[in-house]
Amino acid sequence: MRRITLALSTHRPETLPAAGHHMRQHDLILLEEPPVPEFMPMVTGEMGIRDYLEGQDFEFPVHAESMCRLVRELVRDGRAVLQVEPYLEVLNGIHELFAAGGAASEFTPGSPAAMVYRTERLATKALVEYYRISLDGAFESVVDSVKAFARADAERLRLRDSMRAAAVIDLLGRRGEERLYVEAGYIHWGLWRELHRGARGIARVGVLFLLEPVVRRLSGRRQALGPGDSLTLIHVFHPGMASAALDLLAARSLIYVKILMKSEETAEEAEYPHTRDEIDCMSMVRQLSYEECRSLFVRIRARSTAEARAMVEDFLKRRRGRSH
Repeated sequence: MRRITLALSTHRPETLPAAGHHMRQHDLILLEEPPVPEFMPMVTGEMGIRDYLEGQDFEFPVHAESMCRLVRELVRDGRAVLQVEPYLEVLNGIHELFAAGGAASEFTPGSPAAMVYRTERLATKALVEYYRISLDGAFESVVDSVKAFARADAERLRLRDSMRAAAVIDLLGRRGEERLYVEAGYIHWGLWRELHRGARGIARVGVLFLLEPVVRRLSGRRQALGPGDSLTLIHVFHPGMASAALDLLAARSLIYVKILMKSEETAEEAEYPHTRDEIDCMSMVRQLSYEECRSLFVRIRARSTAEARAMVEDFLKRRRGRSH
């Protein structure tokens, strides 16, 4: 039976050695990117990597440049590499339509464009509301806005995962490769469920947590998952769920995103700087109660990342001192 490997990972330079190792064990690699006409000229060398990247919009440009070099090596070694991300492909088409003077009223009800537009609009609205309230709103209001965004983001993830799974299964039916590697962001657990359903009887679907050996060594877990991502995933699999535990995750996520390293680190990639930082930040916020998050958030929300982190570390240090 054919094999699909769903590889979940962050898009950071430190993940690429492991990604390259596993990709070379597959025949077809499906990147988590919307297809663009410049991709193949870049792969074949007709277009320079820098020229290619200047025309695209990548959140992590250092990772994207290294991935382009890896893709070139994979293709030279005989692997097939495709960009497959229909949700983002449809979203790009929506942006192009609007730029040309089109309107949402042109979307056929129930069409991919209509569904993507609605879902993206709701998620963006929730995110903007979170940003607005987080500047000076009351703590409970900020927590509520985090939960609202998590629900909207979960709906977006469900649609995105279902669309991508359908595209992968369609490719499976049209191509002959035995081993498929599907690149996906670390939060796309729902994609495994959709692939498993769609490929039943056709292919075995396995999940690969790309940095699991590193994360297990540092934390004993298989994946570094922050409180905000945990909150979103709960809503992916349990829409409408409500509990005090979700309030605590939302409160901790406010501290977590404030103290997490924001820059795309490239030095000493073998030391996994982002993974270590994520695990360190998770370890800190897991020690905080809801009320402690409230107290800290008011003090750190206007601070820089470095200042906020120092204040949280000092708070935990002083609390440990009081307990002895």
